[in-house]
Amino acid sequence: MKNVAAWLAEDVSEWLSKEGMPEYVDALRHMDGPSLLRLTQADFQKPPLSLVSSDGGIQMLERVETLRIENHMEAHKNGHANGHAGGIPNGTSKPLRNGTMGNRDNRREMVHIHIPTVEAKRSSFPVEWGKTGIAFLYALVCFVTTTVVISVVHERVPPKEHTPPLPDKFFDLFDRVEWAFSICEINGMLLVGLWLIQWILLKHRSIIGRRFFFIVGTLYLYRCITMYITTLPVPGMHFKCSPKLLGNWEAQARRIMKMIAGGGLSITGSHTMCGDYLYSGHTVMLTLTYLFIKEYSPKRFWWYQWLCLALSAVGIFCILLAHDHYTVDVVVAYFITTRLFWWYHTMANQQTLKETSQSNPFSRVWWYRLFQYFEENVNGTVPRNYQLPFSWRALQWNRGVKYSRLDIQ
Repeated sequence: MKNVAAWLAEDVSEWLSKEGMPEYVDALRHMDGPSLLRLTQADFQKPPLSLVSSDGGIQMLERVETLRIENHMEAHKNGHANGHAGGIPNGTSKPLRNGTMGNRDNRREMVHIHIPTVEAKRSSFPVEWGKTGIAFLYALVCFVTTTVVISVVHERVPPKEHTPPLPDKFFDLFDRVEWAFSICEINGMLLVGLWLIQWILLKHRSIIGRRFFFIVGTLYLYRCITMYITTLPVPGMHFKCSPKLLGNWEAQARRIMKMIAGGGLSITGSHTMCGDYLYSGHTVMLTLTYLFIKEYSPKRFWWYQWLCLALSAVGIFCILLAHDHYTVDVVVAYFITTRLFWWYHTMANQQTLKETSQSNPFSRVWWYRLFQYFEENVNGTVPRNYQLPFSWRALQWNRGVKYSRLDIQ
């Protein structure tokens, strides 16, 4: 790019995007190059920068300082090239090494300038795949625990002939549509597939991945508690629940493994148990995948975000239309999912909320220590940057490479 002093507002926006700080583009959209170099700590203590920065502008100021140094070095290099210090004075046959021109006293004027290394920039968003693996194991344990609890609760569900379904206002307004639940599960699989592809293409996939695993695991852990402590009757007379096994643990283990293998979906024929109503696991996945897709996709892909929103909304509506969950199941699932997602990301994006203190009520939640472990080295808002998960050159065959014997002289 051209000299920073000649940057226009468009050049500043381009630089912010390349540096992985797109959140500052709107706040600095009218700032040119010279104004960017004049930024100080005081500018981040007042709007609009105070509303954007989560670390008091530390990360941004480090990059601006690097930019100042590079601009200073570029200006001096251009000065030498223009003959201000690079010409050979009269009476000097040749310049000495390092361009001193025979003046040995110039060494006294040399100033050591510390240039931040590339590693310092990358440390803001470390990879830490080990933590991502721990988050995955946490989600896996919670999912298996949920399956076990469903099998236990199934044995306690009262027969629909003795305990009819509870009154539900939505069921009064809409008759049951038999194929609606299949549409719900198809939409859910589409959203999970889209999110998986998007996650693979994200640059900071390790950080975002462990956030997803932790949140989905915690939601299913909460679900274990709610459906175990209160067992609701089936929502409709159309349910065909598997026979109760009455303490046959071997048969229950086989049923649990079958449900895990089928992903807990009715469309795969793996979910034939009843009792897991409060709250809806399908609503959790439909809502959570959309929230992650929207949070980590570029704003210019608004059409993609609206498509995923439509898939999520139609899927949730089909749950109710199939009469496979009470309306309160869906409402509670949506509420818990959105709040946990927003709370976690608010804490992750604000550096002060990662510190335990009396003024931080979030530090009193039971999973706060685990949150600190996952997010302690992440500084600032994770940018929506994308890159291929592998090197394209590594996939190309080295067909043009030929080897020959070296001639030894």
